[in-house]
Amino acid sequence: MISKEKYPPVTRGKIIVWGFLASYPFGGMVWQVLHHLVGFRRLGFDVWYVEDSNNPIYDPDNWEPAISSIPNIRYLKQKMEEIGFADRWVFRPPKWDDSGVPREVCIGALDLSGLKSLYKEADAVFNLCGSHRVRPDHEGIRCLVLLQTDPVVPQIQIAEGEPAVIQDFDRYDFLFSYGENLGNEDCLVPVMRYTWYPTRPPVCMDWWACNGTPIPRQKLTTISNWQNLGRDITWKGETYFWRKDLEFKKFVDLPPKASLGIELALEGIKNQEAQWMRDHGWTIVPARKMGDPKAYRDYIRSSSGEFTVAKDQNIRLRSGWFSDRSVCYLAAGRPVITQDTAFGKFVPTGEGLFSFSTMDEIVSSVDAVHADYEKQSKRAREIAWEYFRAETVLRNVTDVVGL
Repeated sequence: MISKEKYPPVTRGKIIVWGFLASYPFGGMVWQVLHHLVGFRRLGFDVWYVEDSNNPIYDPDNWEPAISSIPNIRYLKQKMEEIGFADRWVFRPPKWDDSGVPREVCIGALDLSGLKSLYKEADAVFNLCGSHRVRPDHEGIRCLVLLQTDPVVPQIQIAEGEPAVIQDFDRYDFLFSYGENLGNEDCLVPVMRYTWYPTRPPVCMDWWACNGTPIPRQKLTTISNWQNLGRDITWKGETYFWRKDLEFKKFVDLPPKASLGIELALEGIKNQEAQWMRDHGWTIVPARKMGDPKAYRDYIRSSSGEFTVAKDQNIRLRSGWFSDRSVCYLAAGRPVITQDTAFGKFVPTGEGLFSFSTMDEIVSSVDAVHADYEKQSKRAREIAWEYFRAETVLRNVTDVVGL
């Protein structure tokens, strides 16, 4: 999937990244973890990947909840070897794992004793997406850093004084969020008790370069869940939704107005709703085939660009959130048209990257992409390089942490 590279010498200390490669081995989520791991390593850190949670795991072939973690371990081993991390990963089986591997036996480069020593030796542990709950046996960690990819819900829970959430967040030394607008006057997300540092999705630019590959389809695409239920939240009497179907439906009449076709690769959409979208001119395909990371990348690189929406929470509360999937489109030289969350305060828009709030803004953005594709493609990749390149984004993070 990825060409092995020669990393620079280790000059900047030892760090651990907690993630979900084995437990949730699908498409964009895989790329998100790999961008962080390799980005840190390219900066000269001795980087270890660790999964030490009791999270449910999903089968990498059928997306169903898994009983045994053995296929997932094989998957993790393969991905670590592909990026040159064959001797830098540890997987600790969940308590409920029925594979016959006891939790006291770690898989990978270290045994349980070695993992405990690693926690004490590491200069920092980065908890990507908050994928791990901190447990008593993690007390040896000297510096714990949260890399929050989805703002809003935890911030509101903290503002409402939820004891369990506050107890979890009290354990962190640094909190980073993709919500770059948190704490600013025009952002309505409550920021209390903690300091939140802005960050954004990192991308390894060379992994997405298209090298002049022609674009076979004149379509804007995206890959998304249709509904994400269970994370809506109420704040000051208003309910804010953590789902995209409501936003797509606001623009259901877009396709006949757009100068490029629009295709959505969706997971979790019912047949009746999919047909309703098709009746309005949308192309709907299953997202499940993009569960393989290579297929995910191929789909993005074969597209003319991305059209997508954001979650209501980030739109109305103006969090400044930006998508790790959209940065992959940009890095591939594929222009992005996405819903405004206030991210345009921090990243330039209008060429290569467009933000919208209205139907007219979408139509004019699509027309701009269609009218001069070469220019828009070049600008998309320039934005990715300047604002989302993994080495730049993660260097800013480690500088704040003091590593």
